[in-house]
Amino acid sequence: MAFAKKAAQVLGVIANGSFKSSRFAGRSVDSRSFTSLAHGVHVFHCPDEVGIVAKLSDCIASRGGNILGADVFVPENENVFYSRSEFIFDPIKWPRGQMDEDFLKLSKTFNAMRSVVRVPILDSKYKIAVFASKQDHCLVDLLHGWQDGRLPVEITCVISNHGRGLNTHVIRFLERHGIPYHYLWTTKENKREEEMLELVQNTDFLVLARYMQNHLSMLSSSFSHC
Repeated sequence: MAFAKKAAQVLGVIANGSFKSSRFAGRSVDSRSFTSLAHGVHVFHCPDEVGIVAKLSDCIASRGGNILGADVFVPENENVFYSRSEFIFDPIKWPRGQMDEDFLKLSKTFNAMRSVVRVPILDSKYKIAVFASKQDHCLVDLLHGWQDGRLPVEITCVISNHGRGLNTHVIRFLERHGIPYHYLWTTKENKREEEMLELVQNTDFLVLARYMQNHLSMLSSSFSHC
């Protein structure tokens, strides 16, 4: 599966016996009706019990929304429920503030540990900083996914411990879109964590595009408390 698709989707259908996972396709909608509709994504995590999927569906349908697809993940021998639902809705019939209230009510009903809803065309975009390795394929896939609109985020910068030539595809792409590229050579003696932390200020998430360095665990700990 492509890297950008993995970044854009949370759950898939896996049937290896270690957990139960299901995907439910929504009702197809005439493409002509999409012009006045907005796209939303809801992620839910709560203790498992009967009726969660029904209540989630009713929450969206009762406001005129239509589920395009839903992933449900229930690990075996664990009393937890995870879901990710994609849906379309009319912002006039279901105002953004009312949507938050509806999902909050649902969250309280099931004592949810996490309930997050995003509407890309209405909500501010998350800011991400990308840590990239020497190999380009994951970084390129992510950048093209962003360019195509499949990743509705703002890329603040790309950081790598490998230099790239000025005439390479990656550097030309980043320069064309005004995304800074920072080459920071690291060693066991000099992890350059303070410099990295400075570069990712005012960033919501760190994304690793095949970047595997042990010191990032310490950086992530510092970043989460910024």
